[in-house]
Amino acid sequence: MKNFWDEEEATACGDDPLALRVYSSRLIGRASDLVLHGGGNTSVKAEFTDIFGVRHEVLYVKGSGWDLATIEAAGFSPVVLDALMQLSRFDVLSDADMVRAQRAAMLDPGAPNPSVEAILHALIPFRFVDHTHADAVVTLTNTPGGEARIRELYGDRLLVVPYVMPGFVLAKKVAQMTEGIDWTTLQGMVLMNHGIFSFAEDARESYTRMIDLVTEAEQALGVVPSPTTGQSGASALELATIRYEVSRAANRPMLAAFSGSSQSHCFSKRDDVVSIATRGPLTPDHVIRTKRVPLMVNDDPAVAVAKFVSDYKDYFDRHTDGKLSRLDCAPRWAVWQNRGTVAFGAKSSDLGVISDIVDHTITAIETAEGHGGWCALPEGDIFAVEYWELEQAKLGKVSNAPAFQGRCALVTGGASGIGRSCAIALAEQGARVTVLDKDPSVLTVFDGPDIQGRVCDVKDAQAVRESVAESVSIFGGLDILVNNAGIFSASDEVADMPEEEWQRSLDINLTGAMHVARESIPYLKLGWDPSVIIVGSKNVPAPGPAAGAYSVAKAGLTQLARVLALELAADGIRVNTVHPNAVFDTAIWTDEVLEGRAAHYGMSVEDYRKNNLLRQEVTSADVAAVICAMAGSAFRCTTGAQLPVDGGNERVL
Repeated sequence: MKNFWDEEEATACGDDPLALRVYSSRLIGRASDLVLHGGGNTSVKAEFTDIFGVRHEVLYVKGSGWDLATIEAAGFSPVVLDALMQLSRFDVLSDADMVRAQRAAMLDPGAPNPSVEAILHALIPFRFVDHTHADAVVTLTNTPGGEARIRELYGDRLLVVPYVMPGFVLAKKVAQMTEGIDWTTLQGMVLMNHGIFSFAEDARESYTRMIDLVTEAEQALGVVPSPTTGQSGASALELATIRYEVSRAANRPMLAAFSGSSQSHCFSKRDDVVSIATRGPLTPDHVIRTKRVPLMVNDDPAVAVAKFVSDYKDYFDRHTDGKLSRLDCAPRWAVWQNRGTVAFGAKSSDLGVISDIVDHTITAIETAEGHGGWCALPEGDIFAVEYWELEQAKLGKVSNAPAFQGRCALVTGGASGIGRSCAIALAEQGARVTVLDKDPSVLTVFDGPDIQGRVCDVKDAQAVRESVAESVSIFGGLDILVNNAGIFSASDEVADMPEEEWQRSLDINLTGAMHVARESIPYLKLGWDPSVIIVGSKNVPAPGPAAGAYSVAKAGLTQLARVLALELAADGIRVNTVHPNAVFDTAIWTDEVLEGRAAHYGMSVEDYRKNNLLRQEVTSADVAAVICAMAGSAFRCTTGAQLPVDGGNERVL
């Protein structure tokens, strides 16, 4: 382990123990081999001055929901130290009562709930306490004779605590084991199958001890050679099929992220992968994110998921007390044999967390296999954490999910105008969105992980095929298609129509849309409440002179939408059309064009913008809102519809 301590940065914290606690906690949090995504906890014993000027001895302990990598002072909960010590003297205390009592003992009502290990931190008679789930230490404990290996490695320097549930039970166990002990003889303690503690009066010493102790565990395990084989690819349609089956098991749409890295690929090719991958997680804390075991996919995903669901129900039935409510039976990751691994989650952030945990888990499994075998905790202990009342309470606090959470969308012509507004609106409502546009700016106009741009000319059938498949390969599937790419042709009457202008309009507005629809259909058939929205035009019901190339192409596009509605209804795919008009916040409506058109009709620009029955200016955001509604549950029974978004037009009415 690398020691990141920087004396100059530490000195900048001054004599403030909480500032030093924040600093060293972030050093721990930056090392993924120590903690992952909210794992581990740290504390410092210090003074707290209340609003009346009264000083209290408190334990500043990491609060629930904070990540050590980014924690700030506000992430530490000040809990009266004496209250925690009194709680430690109870013979029995439920975790729910413990959480309430700790909350009542806080001196800052705005602080987060204290860690469930707060009592244990209070019991340790040192100022700074660090607790991590170091991969190397937990890997050693998850091997045959793991406890003996730990004792041989650390001797009497560390207290070795047999595995018990986190929370009050763990604190009570440590209290019993350390009764009458000379704490100064200890540098830390190992919690079997759980993690490692270090402690000291000084922040630097506690942190350095953690680094040194974990380094010893790494050295005991030896260097594991990195896989040398190349990365593996995956069929987009096969991945979409897996995602479809997992979403059905979860009874909600799930995203899927495939990893064909050398590490994942090599792991998936092992002859014994079914055995070693299904023995349990690296640490019981991970079960909330990953479930106890992964889905094993070899041939038929439907059969594999059905088996996983059946096995999970049996697992629940073996351990429930009859009062618990079973969680969904869907897996959170999969070993796709001979391919790699797949993470499943409702949000982008879920995929990132699970993917990281999977990477660390398979490394630990393979390392342990080189040291006698991978031995995870018995499933009963894992079940106890998965269905722990405190963890269930956390899950119960999750707010209502956005409308399109877990769903994947594709928007064409999305670098600007209506398409861009659609992409942003869909992402804001939880979807992961791919935007296709021939304009290279599509690669840079969007921020955040939920929208990705791809350069693609819809006239190019092969480019469309590849772009749609690549989108599915990244996000796992396709549920919403917004076919928006199009151009407004030059004003030419039919008698003067240039051949190339006519063909260009048909190629982009009609044939390009057909290309996108054709390539999307196989994935939409595996989508969650799949929906196609075609962006037509007011010119379909109300064409104008000198717009033949545009009007005919858009009329053909509308007819294509009607045909698609007929052809795809049996697969549950809805196809609807919007007909916008006079949407002026798009690229074609420059100030010069607007002024010219307004002058042509003898109007001011302001009047021209609102030249409709409702006297409302129609924006691309208005069109996007209607498109999102069409993709949502309000239109679940509607297909083949055509809806104007034009403020009311006399010619259409």
